[in-house]
Amino acid sequence: MPKNNIMASPLTTFSEMAAKVSFATAALFLILLAALHVIKPEFDPSWRMISEYEIGRYGWVMQGAFFSLAVSDVALFLAVRSQIRTIGGRIGLALLLLSAIGVTIAAIFTTDPITASKDVMTSHGNLHGLGFLLGAPSFPIAAVLVSLSLGRIQTWSSARRSLLWLAHLTWITLLIMGALILVLLPQNGGKFGPHVIIGWPNRLLVMANCAWLMVVGWRASKLRG
Repeated sequence: MPKNNIMASPLTTFSEMAAKVSFATAALFLILLAALHVIKPEFDPSWRMISEYEIGRYGWVMQGAFFSLAVSDVALFLAVRSQIRTIGGRIGLALLLLSAIGVTIAAIFTTDPITASKDVMTSHGNLHGLGFLLGAPSFPIAAVLVSLSLGRIQTWSSARRSLLWLAHLTWITLLIMGALILVLLPQNGGKFGPHVIIGWPNRLLVMANCAWLMVVGWRASKLRG
């Protein structure tokens, strides 16, 4: 592995605060999501998507969770942008903002039930789907590119392995969820149901995303020291 000789720019007070905000809001997302499994037990986590917690009573809790995740993305962008020195890293930062936009759209527009047929899907459900299509694939790419860029810096080199491991976990979980849909959905007549077990992979995906945000945010918050 080539020696990392790139020095990081000094972290400002604002960047340090942004890193702490990113860590805290990613943690808040996980706390709210965990709480929803208790207060809305009617959604079977083995095959229902987390977005469905937006539907009905206490839907505002899931919307708040999505807003927290979007804030975490933006805050991390503000925290580490001075540390990014490569073109790939800058592309990663742009994709991180795109992910934040997608999550914000998903927060504003309530999804339709996963069991809804195409002829009864609503406009707000379709917009929620658009938010997912923007946010879900852009985040793993952003995580990998930003991790590679940060790993080239001396002060981040000791965290390179953990950052890359978590970054790769984000796209692996997304790939698993997509593969299960492609394999199991046709076997179930093209309809989502208990036999299309994408609920847990969906939850592992957002947990991996939050884990990466929290590790990078925690590491960035310590740079001034």
